[in-house]
Parts: sequence; structure tokens; C-alpha cells
Amino acid sequence: MAGLDWLTARPVAHRGLHDGAAVIENTPSAFAAAIAHGYAIETDLQITADGEAVVHHDDALGRLTDGSGKLAAMTAADLKRVPFKATADRIITLGELLDLVAGRATLVIELKSHGDSDARLPLRAAHVLAGYRGPAALMSFDPFQIAVVRAAAPARTRGIIAERVHGRAGASLGARWRRSAAYLANLWRGRPQFVAYSVADLPALPPLFARRVLGLPLLTWAVRTEADRAKAARWADQIIFEGWRP
Repeated sequence: MAGLDWLTARPVAHRGLHDGAAVIENTPSAFAAAIAHGYAIETDLQITADGEAVVHHDDALGRLTDGSGKLAAMTAADLKRVPFKATADRIITLGELLDLVAGRATLVIELKSHGDSDARLPLRAAHVLAGYRGPAALMSFDPFQIAVVRAAAPARTRGIIAERVHGRAGASLGARWRRSAAYLANLWRGRPQFVAYSVADLPALPPLFARRVLGLPLLTWAVRTEADRAKAARWADQIIFEGWRP
């Protein structure tokens, strides 16, 4: 899709360019490093108790930050005071991320989901991005989120994240069918314009069909080794990488 060439023009730094020590994932330092090295940026958004979109992968504090507790139970002001471990960085909002990047790098932003049909995060992200002029796309594992984005901001580039589905132990055939039907219905409503697929699960029919038949750009994550990179070069249009520099 020629109109989305900007999406695959540069390798994408997974949660920014970080090293897990001096530079922590999804922090201003990681984003500044990605920009300095000419990479696009993948990052994650969570919703807060007061309806703000903040940049963080986990739905709870503690793995990389001081403190504990669910982000969804805290306000944005609360979270902005939480330090990352061993750094001066703090959690930032989507608006602050846009101010930091200021169009200097492509943003590929994942909307985190709990599968509960909560529309607050995609609506807030679409609203904050409405005034942004830099290259940016929204994506999610949850097609409901993408359907909300399409309805609220049809001009915003949107994508679906996926990996190989493994059967859930104990799930009945009826339950699996209902989940699949709901997924496909929301996928149709969302009309994703690109796919981000797990490199560990390539090659696979769904992303290859999307790429070769539907003409959708295919990103692949998270590329961490030369073997991953070689696989990505064969089956995908661009990599979302981590742990080394391509």
C-alpha cells in the first residue's frame, strides 16, 4: 500500500531504544535515543482512572517502576510522579510523548486492552492525536479497539496485532466459536490497514494473506536476533526490534 510507505520506511524500536539498565523501555530517554539513531518508535498506552492515555506497557506498577497498583485505578497526576527504577524518567502522557517526538519519528502506538469493550482508551488516543501532524498509527490485539478508532477517527492509520492462536484448555467449542465470531465482527468493523505479527509465528497464513492478497503492510515483532531478522526479511515489510540495533 503505497500510501503507507512511511509506516515501513525505518526499523521500529520496540518501546523505544532501551537497554534495560541506563535506559528503560517506554521512557522519554528511550524515545530520544530512537530519534537520535533514526528509528521509528513502537510504544504502549494504558488508560488511567481519570481517562488519560499514559505511556506504559504493564497494567500495573512495579516491574520497572517504584510503587505498586493498577494504572487504571490511579490518576495521570499520580502516575506522573512515579519514578522508573534507577533513572530520572517518569511516566508520561500521550500528549507529552507527541510533544517530545514532534514529528521527528514515526510512532506505532499499541492500545492495551483487557478485552472488556472499554472504549475510553481508543477514544482518548484518537482525540489527542487529532491535532498531531507527525506520522503516527494506532494498533491493538483487540479488534474492538480498532473498530472504535475507525469510527472516531477514520483518517487515522490503524492496525491489528496478532500471533498464532493456541487452543485454551477447557474452553468449549461453543465458547471458542463465540470468541472467534466476535473477533471477526470487530475486525470487519475496524478494517485494519496494516498487520503487526509475531516473528516467532512466521510464516503463517493470515498475515501472508493480508500482505499478499489484501496488500496490507506487515510489521513483525519482536525481532531480537539475526535469525529473527532473516525470517523477517523473507516474510515481512519491516521489523519491530529490541535488544540490538539493525
